[in-house]
Amino acid sequence: MADTYQYSVAERFIRYVQIDTQSDPLSDSQPSTEKQKDLSRVLVEELKAIGIADAELDEFGYVYATIPSNSDRNVPVLCFCSHVDTAPDCTGKDVKPIVHKAFDGRDIVLPDDPTQIISVKEHPYLRDKVGEDIITASGKTLLGADNKAGVAIIMDLANYLTTHPEVKHGTIRILFTPDEEIGRGVNKVDMKKLGADFGYTLDGGPRGAYTDETFSADGVTVTFHGVSAHPGYAKDKLVNALKVAGTFLDLLPRDHFSPETTEAREGFVHPVHFDGIAEKASVQFIIRDFETDRLKKHEARLEEFAKQAVGRYPGSSYEFIVTEQYRNMKEVVDQHPLIGQNVEEAMKRANVSFHKESARGGTDGSRLSFMGLPCPDIFTGEMAFHGKHEYVSIQDMQKAVDVLSQLVQVWEEQGSEK
Repeated sequence: MADTYQYSVAERFIRYVQIDTQSDPLSDSQPSTEKQKDLSRVLVEELKAIGIADAELDEFGYVYATIPSNSDRNVPVLCFCSHVDTAPDCTGKDVKPIVHKAFDGRDIVLPDDPTQIISVKEHPYLRDKVGEDIITASGKTLLGADNKAGVAIIMDLANYLTTHPEVKHGTIRILFTPDEEIGRGVNKVDMKKLGADFGYTLDGGPRGAYTDETFSADGVTVTFHGVSAHPGYAKDKLVNALKVAGTFLDLLPRDHFSPETTEAREGFVHPVHFDGIAEKASVQFIIRDFETDRLKKHEARLEEFAKQAVGRYPGSSYEFIVTEQYRNMKEVVDQHPLIGQNVEEAMKRANVSFHKESARGGTDGSRLSFMGLPCPDIFTGEMAFHGKHEYVSIQDMQKAVDVLSQLVQVWEEQGSEK
């Protein structure tokens, strides 16, 4: 990037995180919370202010915008995507971002709740950040770096490209989504309108990380049916579905098969919601594994536990419903090796050490990849997301802007003559 460029990413990020955009998994609306549009409207106005005339917010909470090509070549249309919502796990209201300039390597005590300490021991990535400027929340909220760091990076890239026409690139589409944190981030994306050939989400962690592999994911709902009876006259009549469900949950292994006991490339089965009365009780699960065919094995084992539980309570029964959620993007991305090769070259030009990662989760890119837009993920610097210890390095965000500016040039150089 031009040596004289004044990054706007940190200032944008600090503005964005102060807007509450928490999504709500219990809402059926799209987006799940109207307040997500508060940030989206700001983004549209800022995009228009830097000269991107077609920036728009649609009824479903998506922001679409175009940076037109300034190349004489035929270049694939790239999409850069981030989500505006923050996780329901921790409040995102009244976020007070704090910039810790020239981080000295010591534990960070958050001032609004001194019991909240971001320790270097628990967050070893901080050891690499000494001397950099770290942004945290104040101790009572999450920060929102997931994924407003990505939003700010894309916005700063847009600002850079519109103010530096000498940087050659093809058509670039910008997409900001709602509800990614609750698994609905691309439910209403208009793929024809988006019109991109390849995409990248900006939703990754440490500097240099390139994620081309995610979990494959299913959801499972197990519903137990009992027999209702007046408790005063229930002998030999009542079959309590809550007890059946409790027995079922107690059958789950304690030393494996769960997120709290797995790591690296191990999959898991995770109960996330319990609801019921004596007559009927339901347990919702998420099922995750990098190997898609293993999902069925996990589900078969889970159903066996349901059968065992019902077997202990004569008169009870169960239903077992599987819902596909998303699949490992690698199945699609590997068919287009240039996507990763170009990121690696861009990081080399930006003096960033490239490394591949596998995400123990999913991004909008997982689903977009199977909707026709191969879409791996690039780092933003966001760390310790979904909690009060979330933080991000300003220099990491700036480096991500550098990488994107190099990436669009790499793609342009490979374009064919018109």
